Amino acid sequence: MKTIFVLNPKAGKGRGLDKIKEEVLASADKLGVEAGIYVTKSRGDAENFARLAASEAENAGEEIHIIACGGDGTLNEVLNGVMGFDCVAVGVMPTGTGNDFVRNFPDAGDFMSINAQLKGKVERCDAIRYSGFIDGREQTRYCANMFNIGFDCNVVDLTATLKEYPLLKGSFAYLAAVMGILIKKKGANLKVEIDGEVVEDGPLLLTAVANGGFCGGGVNSAPKASLSDGLMDINVIYNVTRREFLKKFPYYAKGTHLELKGIDEILLFKQGHDVVITPLDGTMRLCTDGEIVDAGRVHMEMVPAAFNFIVPV
Repeated sequence: MKTIFVLNPKAGKGRGLDKIKEEVLASADKLGVEAGIYVTKSRGDAENFARLAASEAENAGEEIHIIACGGDGTLNEVLNGVMGFDCVAVGVMPTGTGNDFVRNFPDAGDFMSINAQLKGKVERCDAIRYSGFIDGREQTRYCANMFNIGFDCNVVDLTATLKEYPLLKGSFAYLAAVMGILIKKKGANLKVEIDGEVVEDGPLLLTAVANGGFCGGGVNSAPKASLSDGLMDINVIYNVTRREFLKKFPYYAKGTHLELKGIDEILLFKQGHDVVITPLDGTMRLCTDGEIVDAGRVHMEMVPAAFNFIVPV
């Protein structure tokens, strides 16, 4: 079995790239295993490479591990490349910014350790299959962690811009983006259907459809989410006032918002297997595993035990 580390040189602005390359070769030699390195060249390259590597492994009757070295977006590309290939297990070295998917494994070993990755155990994880007019064309893709539409998608969009400023890094950039989007109170105008029932039809602040529990670099917006329960966790926050949002946001970030008295007056929480989101203004900004595109109507379906994931030990 071979392990390939797919390195995204743009994640974390490429810091530590040479060190990772050296450690991969040294650890593989020490453990007596076969390992390789691939550095991506552009957006979509990780997906294309992963698909080719998976196809070659399948044709050879071999197993392969592919470790996405980057953020949640790099994981998303690798996942979409290997879906349908049972010979592949996917892992993550979280060298990106948000790194939310790995937060779903609090008892795992060190995700940044090459040795721990090479010795990792494989678990089956759910994924969300979604289809529609996405990024300019009809397509079907997969989401590992979470979709965000409305306020929190707009925050992610602005955060990416603010991080270019020297004094705004990490959580500071995210909090600054929250305040900036809140001033505009920029949400979305959507029809949301869960398992065939229309639960919202009109302006709202945000909706999030989750497989994993975290977004925005550690915001625990879906505290009941599980990667192995076969369910999506859906939050719909109504078009609440800025004051009400600011009062509730700390609880939302910590994952304790569902325990608040009267929370159902401002937030709808449901679990389901099938979700359809239709933008009432024609298109919407759709954030999938931290990457943002424009989309029309999107149909989301839960796929239980969809892929093999490497948990470092």
